[in-house]
Amino acid sequence: MQAGAVSFNGDIRPILADRCFACHGPDSAARKAGLRLDREEFAKAALAESGTVPVVAGKPNQSGIIHRITSDDPDEIMPPQEAKSELTPVEIELMKKWIAEGAEWERHWSFISPKQLTLPAVKNKDWIRNEIDYFILS
Repeated sequence: MQAGAVSFNGDIRPILADRCFACHGPDSAARKAGLRLDREEFAKAALAESGTVPVVAGKPNQSGIIHRITSDDPDEIMPPQEAKSELTPVEIELMKKWIAEGAEWERHWSFISPKQLTLPAVKNKDWIRNEIDYFILS
């Protein structure tokens, strides 16, 4: 597993999109158990039916999603076994770490304005012809 903070857009959203959104995403016709994981306000709110909170920021052991993805009960495990799309141990640890770190949600990358990056330091400045060359050389 990587060092440093877990990125929602880089680490968590891909897991949710691949394994969870088919049943717990934006399509209301396909949504199961009243659970929507593609929007923060729903993922961090108590479910009407059970009162379970899927994502409790800072508390992976109290988060319903962690209970479900680590369950040994075939009736509770998510994704369900018939989906043949179980999470890997690394993905489970990423989910736990992300929640423990505060479950910070990020807007979809396409809505985040690009930021000017600092050019990396390089030794052979004679090789540089434009800004991209700094990144290639580094």
